[in-house]
Amino acid sequence: MNSQPARATPVGGLGKRLARHRLLWPSLILLALLLGNLAFTHDFFSVRVRNGHLYGSLIDIMQFGAPLILVALGMTLVIATRGIDLSVGSTVAIAGALACQHIASSSSPGSVGTMLTAVAIALCVALVLGLANGLLVSRVGVQPIVATLILMVAGRGVAQLITDGQIITVTSAPYKMVGGGYWLMFPFAVILAAVVVALTSLVTRRSALGMLIEAVGGNPTASRLVGIRAAGLLTLVYVFSAVCAAVAGLMISSNVSSADGNNAGLWIELDAILAVVIGGTALTGGRFSLGGTVLGALIIQTLSTTVYTLGVPPETTLVFKAVVVIVVCLVQSPVFRAKALKRRRTTPPRPTTTAGEAPLKQEARA
Repeated sequence: MNSQPARATPVGGLGKRLARHRLLWPSLILLALLLGNLAFTHDFFSVRVRNGHLYGSLIDIMQFGAPLILVALGMTLVIATRGIDLSVGSTVAIAGALACQHIASSSSPGSVGTMLTAVAIALCVALVLGLANGLLVSRVGVQPIVATLILMVAGRGVAQLITDGQIITVTSAPYKMVGGGYWLMFPFAVILAAVVVALTSLVTRRSALGMLIEAVGGNPTASRLVGIRAAGLLTLVYVFSAVCAAVAGLMISSNVSSADGNNAGLWIELDAILAVVIGGTALTGGRFSLGGTVLGALIIQTLSTTVYTLGVPPETTLVFKAVVVIVVCLVQSPVFRAKALKRRRTTPPRPTTTAGEAPLKQEARA
């Protein structure tokens, strides 16, 4: 009989595809962090309904992680073009300061019109800031890290000038809805972030825009030779990043009903970059993963929740987070896993001796 090689079963092929999927390790890491919290908080996964709103630790993670998801979303497209945007934290502070300043100085701070005007002012200023970053990078030729570092430093000062160095407190129910309100039982911030993620995924994956961004980041010279207008794409991604940061700033200031030009969005750019890297997008540009970025942002927020759950002392919080992040990056690194597995396979087994061989060896040594 002719022997034919056995074909791989569909289940085995599916398992291999899942093992190679870029979202596998971020998903497993997020699941491990959630289960770790369950060990210390037995009702961690419980979701309760109070006054028609959903409450629980999982809801809090999504609500407080929504601003980071938006900032990391814009950062993903910037990094995909071999760039970086260090100014998103300052943009967060400026957007919140402008909105709260307009509401506080208005004669009718609780009206919907005042809230819409404040949001429009913040988004328009963010668009101008993103356009400035994009033009410095694409037209002037300034390195992205330098161009955005300028706004990172100056923007924080601008936010403090807008607030006059004070914390501006506002009382506006419509504005409170942006970051602290609920709609259809869910936090409105979570719904807004999900809509932005869905629209971004639709535009970048159902059109040629995502492929063009990856082409510019993967090989700028080749993309220029084939006629891709890289300057326009670079400007677009920096504008998108600034607008996402502005929406995040509105969420943060709305949730606490105040604007703090000094601390709002402080170091959120580093968390956003880390979320992008954990999600599988390389800092060298090229292919990007929006789904991985969302998972990375949720991992960062879950890690912050874990720190408070475990009662880690404030002076060691950053060290604890750094150690966990290093472990997370090593676990999902294919190079590290391959080296660790190879070393485990090449380690020679220890020689075993029987009960009768031991006396003979001792006599030979004597």
